[in-house]
Amino acid sequence: MMAKAAFIDAIAGTNRGLLATQTQKQAILAAIANLEDFNPTPRPVEANNLLNGNWRLLYTTSKALLNLDRLPLCKLGQIYQCIRVETTSVYNIAEIYGLPYLSGLVSVAAKFEPVSDRRVQVKFERSIIGLQRLIEYNSPVTFIQQIEAGRKFPGIDVAINSDKQQGWLDITYIDNDLRVGRGNEGSVFVLSKT
Repeated sequence: MMAKAAFIDAIAGTNRGLLATQTQKQAILAAIANLEDFNPTPRPVEANNLLNGNWRLLYTTSKALLNLDRLPLCKLGQIYQCIRVETTSVYNIAEIYGLPYLSGLVSVAAKFEPVSDRRVQVKFERSIIGLQRLIEYNSPVTFIQQIEAGRKFPGIDVAINSDKQQGWLDITYIDNDLRVGRGNEGSVFVLSKT
């Protein structure tokens, strides 16, 4: 598909948006809008087989995520969003790399609820921040299994008041390997299935 290829070309070399110039950002947003016009899935929220799974962030305009790269002596690693449709759970995981033994992890667990054919309400429930070594982190899959088994992690592992911490996300494009979402704060998220 031409729109998809144009989008992939537009984000090349931007490191998920960290290195994008203002001109590139405008071109990328135009490419995303063009891609959304060709969404092959008219009711994305009901496409459980497409939604379910582990997704890796390709591009975002989210300042909260991009600012993780500004931590002293740290670099932002991969960012994942893992969706478990069966339990209406979503796990956001950002890997942070720094000095030896100081690689970290910032993660948020949430529940989602469909409110239309393309919008989900998201209620954040738990935040986990710590050193990968102490958490014994080696992949999103095993980390999520530990969360679901009820493990309490060393570092900062706190419940979030979901009445205060919630938002929504519109899924504006989804196919077998690419998903575009637009959040309540105006951020755009583009992810590929891993």
